[in-house]
Amino acid sequence: MEKKKPDHISQEDWDAVDVPEWTDERFRRARPAHEVLPDIFPKPRPRGPQKTPTKVQTTIRLDSDVIAHFRSTGAGWQSRLNEMLRRGVAQEKKRAQK
Repeated sequence: MEKKKPDHISQEDWDAVDVPEWTDERFRRARPAHEVLPDIFPKPRPRGPQKTPTKVQTTIRLDSDVIAHFRSTGAGWQSRLNEMLRRGVAQEKKRAQK
């Protein structure tokens, strides 16, 4: 598959570049950049603990259509689901006070 030359690269430079296609074998042998060039790409550090832990990781079973709805709204769907649950809790508290 021939690639289109970007406008900012001269035809001479484009013709001089010989980049082979990535095969399945090349992908299998590939290594992360931090292993190949550690001075340029340091190893990513894991995310540290929350400064002020406010969330609790849990497992909950919900209907698949509910999850599908929230996932279809894009990134941040878990936060939106949490907000809907928070509103439900607030309503329950108001009902309990009456």
